[in-house]
Amino acid sequence: MTKVKVGFLGCGGIANAHMERLARMKDVEMVAFCDVVKERAEGAAQKYGGRAYTEHREMLDYEEMQALFVALPPFAHSDGEIIAAEKGIHLFVEKPIALTLEKAKEIDSAIKKNDVIASVGYHFRYMDTVNEAKGFVEGKTIGMVLGYWIGGFPGVYWWRKMDMSGGQIVEQTTHIFDLARYFCGDVEEVYAAYGRKILTDIPESDVPDVGTVTLKFKDGTVGNISNSCMISQGYTVGLHLFLKDLVVEVGWRLRIIEPNRTIERNCTVDAYWEEDRIFIDAIKSGDPSKIKSTYEDAVKSLAVSLAANKSWREGRAVKVEV
Repeated sequence: MTKVKVGFLGCGGIANAHMERLARMKDVEMVAFCDVVKERAEGAAQKYGGRAYTEHREMLDYEEMQALFVALPPFAHSDGEIIAAEKGIHLFVEKPIALTLEKAKEIDSAIKKNDVIASVGYHFRYMDTVNEAKGFVEGKTIGMVLGYWIGGFPGVYWWRKMDMSGGQIVEQTTHIFDLARYFCGDVEEVYAAYGRKILTDIPESDVPDVGTVTLKFKDGTVGNISNSCMISQGYTVGLHLFLKDLVVEVGWRLRIIEPNRTIERNCTVDAYWEEDRIFIDAIKSGDPSKIKSTYEDAVKSLAVSLAANKSWREGRAVKVEV
């Protein structure tokens, strides 16, 4: 069996989630691991085989691979994806794909120029609950969406700095913006208001602890997506769709509410496995049609969250431009 050789750029938490799944795929061989924290790269190499690196250019120069999984904090995206694309290496990039639209567009251009397959880790799109909901509302008119990411404060140092993570809207709630786009299409304009009243005692933190964003979609749908990172016990993550006499609550749990019945069920698939398996299959077949989040499309989701941050800073409604 010919195996797809895979490298990793970034070996933190979400990278390990992908490694665990790829290790169970008999047609995948992980050959190289790069992280600025030497111990993380070495730990992954010892567990899964292959070599460890702390410099991605060295890894990409030396190693032969067909695919590169990029799992970096927003601020750390530099030229790794571009070098890989120029070498014909296919890309799986975890969200958020960059901290600026300029960088994301630069990477997208390299992907297109070199005709490599690229998938982005918006794993909600691979949940069976989400796709059942998408089929259920197909042909119907969505009037409004309400989205939520209400939870706790991640412990990694870079998350607490706006100039490193982009804040919760960019780093976490991007999943919900992307999910809203998956159902309602592109966003035309946003207006955002954030606050920082509760978590003022976290050292060196400047990220807002609450935020809400009003969205106007190009098709006329309106929406609001709110987040908070001050609920350590967690609360809710998902998107609610409102149609005539119909409410569809989407996420790990699907809830369909009609006048005379309510349907509820939980997600039964491993969405991380699904997105990884589809990406590997796309490389093997040369057919990327089953990938649900391309890099080009992910740029549009990034643009919405960056527009929200701009709206908050400038105190006005902002057009979403890609």
